[in-house]
Amino acid sequence: MNVIVSKFKEVLFSVLPITLLVLVLNFTVSPIDTTLIIRFLIGSFFVVLGLTIFLIGVDIGITPLGGLTGTSLARSNKLWIVLIAGLILGFFISIAEPGLMVLANQVNLVTSGQISGISILIIVSIGLAIMLSLGFLRVLYNVPLYKVLFALYLIIFGLAIFASREFLAISFDASGSTTGILAVPFILSLSVGISKLKKDSKASEKDSFGLVAIASTGAIMSVLLLDIFSKTNEFSAGLDSGISDSNSIIRPFIDIIPNYLMESFMAILPLLVILLVLQKISFKLKKKELRKLLTGFAFAFTGLLIFLIGVNAGFMDVGTSIGNNLALLDNKAYIIIIGFVLGVVTILAEPAVYVLTHQIEDVTSGYVKRKAVLISLAIGVGFAVALSVIRVLVPAIQLWHYLLPGYIICLSMMFFIPKLFVGIAFDAGGVATGPMTATFILAFIQGAAHAFEGADLMVDGFGMIAMVAMTPIITLEALGLVFAIKSKTKGVEKRDD
Repeated sequence: MNVIVSKFKEVLFSVLPITLLVLVLNFTVSPIDTTLIIRFLIGSFFVVLGLTIFLIGVDIGITPLGGLTGTSLARSNKLWIVLIAGLILGFFISIAEPGLMVLANQVNLVTSGQISGISILIIVSIGLAIMLSLGFLRVLYNVPLYKVLFALYLIIFGLAIFASREFLAISFDASGSTTGILAVPFILSLSVGISKLKKDSKASEKDSFGLVAIASTGAIMSVLLLDIFSKTNEFSAGLDSGISDSNSIIRPFIDIIPNYLMESFMAILPLLVILLVLQKISFKLKKKELRKLLTGFAFAFTGLLIFLIGVNAGFMDVGTSIGNNLALLDNKAYIIIIGFVLGVVTILAEPAVYVLTHQIEDVTSGYVKRKAVLISLAIGVGFAVALSVIRVLVPAIQLWHYLLPGYIICLSMMFFIPKLFVGIAFDAGGVATGPMTATFILAFIQGAAHAFEGADLMVDGFGMIAMVAMTPIITLEALGLVFAIKSKTKGVEKRDD
């Protein structure tokens, strides 16, 4: 019962700030249709309930599966088995990620089906799976993380030269969306088992971080390659909620149940099959232990279904509406300020951010305080959303104008900070892009792009998640630099490569 209450509080504090902000905006600068507001409140309840149930399922079913699988792979002591397992597990864990599902549905909606949601899911999941396997190799062969990331991002920006503006935004957004509330704990639990395969049998602190960062680069590269080898370069963008009856409150929730029932089932089914197959071959769990894992899968399926219904039938429509309304105001300062506030309240409320900040404080022995990390992250993500709004309002500003200098800073700083912070910083990008970013704020930006004359919905409506994923890297690398300076002055600096 304590676990349920704890998860409910975590999720409630994620959604509550957004909900209160929407109500304040409704009574001030952005009045919203009453039917839409009621649907939003119902959708918010579904999002809280769905995420709570889903996260409990992840904790008792999916994360233990990752740990068991990692340990089994370590016992096998065979490299080819590890690589094949990385490919299979990476693909199926990515395709079940709620944040990626939301992004894929939005891409499908905005392009009027020209880029199907299922194609985004499959392509991104293949990319993540390949890079997850390569991430395993990095751990096994002790290749420094900063060298791997430097090479991967050189490849990414090389591919980006040949990519269209539309796919550039979607590719970096996919990276942030795929490393969410399902993929991150599963990948981290896998890495614990994989580190036991190391020949020196010494799993260093540095191997606790970085696998998520490497895996997420696969999402970027796969979408860029899809664009380069795709014949379709022109898209007719549109934005419609896709809900049949705009005057009904309950009907939209009922209408989409069959679609998302199948989507949720297909997302969880592959992981369930993996569990049952490995139980037969390797795990050999007792009936009570197996029943607990199966219960976790049932929770994950139920929670995912409720979450997707709440998001798509009530939650995102209001984000789109507010973005629309604010973009039409004469005073554009409102939408920039509100974008900043949305970024701040979202990151402060993300449950995974609290875990990360405590972890950083522990690893640095209290030199870097979690409060300092939290404030820095909040300001950074606030600016990320505000800059995304400015990109909508000023069409001359393109996404690469932000990403290129941003990642040059990220990659340059890797050479001057403790290498532990490299993994922490790049993993933080995945942590920052949680369920609220992938849903409400994405809809908010797309609503603004749809309403503002001169903005391109396909180009300017995406890219915000990419910005939110980038700013924590810079912020935490800066903190790593501070930590290095503090360590040197206190005489506790130790050499690492």
